[in-house]
Amino acid sequence: MNHGICALSAVPVRAEPTDRAELVTELLFGECYTVLQTQGSWLRIEAAADHYLGWIDFKQHLPVSADYFRAWQAQDHPRVLDVVQVVSDATTRQPVTLGCRLPFFDGMTLKLGDDRPLFYNGPATNPAQPGAPERQLHLLRKMGQHYLKAPYVWGGKNVFGLDCSGLMQSLFGLVGVQLPRDARQQIALGQPVDFVTQARPGDLAFFDNVEGAIVHVGMVYDDGLILHAHGEVRLDPLDHHGIFNPGRQKYSHKLRLIKRVIN
Repeated sequence: MNHGICALSAVPVRAEPTDRAELVTELLFGECYTVLQTQGSWLRIEAAADHYLGWIDFKQHLPVSADYFRAWQAQDHPRVLDVVQVVSDATTRQPVTLGCRLPFFDGMTLKLGDDRPLFYNGPATNPAQPGAPERQLHLLRKMGQHYLKAPYVWGGKNVFGLDCSGLMQSLFGLVGVQLPRDARQQIALGQPVDFVTQARPGDLAFFDNVEGAIVHVGMVYDDGLILHAHGEVRLDPLDHHGIFNPGRQKYSHKLRLIKRVIN
């Protein structure tokens, strides 16, 4: 079985093997995946972290060995904490964005694939010391500010374009919590919070449509606000009805459930 790693800041993963197909998610720099199928110049892949399926262009595929893939799976890798940074070698500088993984980072170099050491000189998370829940919640609130005004992009999960569940997955990844990719999957995690008044920063709030399907997710913030991606990443008031949009003077989403994933 073939494996690969994302060697660009972000690689689109599509529903079908064509550039015209729907963007279903993205691979961010440092994410490994398994190649399941080849069709023309397209590879059907399964992301190693969340098992999401889709198609990538073979030109954006960097193969890795089975040994590298197993070692990658065996640990939680540091992540970039700046909106934009660079990784480099003697001839190349390339951008990496907030939340990108730094595989096998030792404080100075990382190993992207079997034979490509790269240098990184920027802030990063330390998975070896995740800290107490209070520290995790503090980092969630702090780093959530870095995503504000990021544009909404269906299927995106990088700071220059993401959807609601991509925002939550990337943000919680910074504190070592691996969320599934979609809101309808994320709602299965954690413990229910009975009332909005009992919610605390770091809780996930889920919203449904008229058919009862989960269609939106955000993170409860301070002062009765919620961080979510709706047109852009924004902070809006949250109450027992749902999310109120002050600019439009109406509710944009109907609250279904709040879940606590960090205790």
